[in-house]
Amino acid sequence: MPEHKTYIVEHLDPELGPWSELEYGAIARETQERGGGKNTFMLSSVPAGFRVPERLAAVPSFRAEERGVEDMYGAEDDDDENGEDGEKRGKRSRVCLLDPQADKDLSPDDKTEFDVFLFGGILGDDPPRDRTSELRKKGFKGRRLGPVQMTTDTAVRVTRMVVEEQFTLNKIPYTDFPELKFNEHESTQMPFRYVKDKDGNPIMPEGMVDLIKKDADKSIDDLF
Repeated sequence: MPEHKTYIVEHLDPELGPWSELEYGAIARETQERGGGKNTFMLSSVPAGFRVPERLAAVPSFRAEERGVEDMYGAEDDDDENGEDGEKRGKRSRVCLLDPQADKDLSPDDKTEFDVFLFGGILGDDPPRDRTSELRKKGFKGRRLGPVQMTTDTAVRVTRMVVEEQFTLNKIPYTDFPELKFNEHESTQMPFRYVKDKDGNPIMPEGMVDLIKKDADKSIDDLF
């Protein structure tokens, strides 16, 4: 029986932009399909009254949680596992923070080291902002995914491929900074690393190319 893995995006923003909505939907569906319904994709630290899109809420593997990861996974190995609010707390040592400033790369061996994989929610910013530092300061162990900036859904996809499918990072088929051609005269270059599909195209959330084409006059940051 496969181990249960949880992928958490610490959603630090009060709203959910169209880019993030498409990314989170893709993560939720892949978590459901690839994990056979045994794994979880969670948004943590969501504000009270946060509206979860219907398509996202409909995916069985998805959860929205108002608590932050420090509250959910604040227990040390020898601590009582219940927090002050009576809720069960997981062990902090079993949580992996995907951190570009970590000293060690994510590897297949981390499948047994960690149960929870934590993402700062802004891995797709261009240029990257170090909001992951807010999570780093909470004392979680870190792992790197490589030197090139990824979108959030790509970061979760790569993590799943390493942990669940036992790829090493250097064996994953990537495409860096792909050009999206909309027609003969219009194109845009994406400033991120993606995983390639079997045809060599970047794997992107359903509807993402249309969103980028529709808002081609906006900066990438405006779409999050």
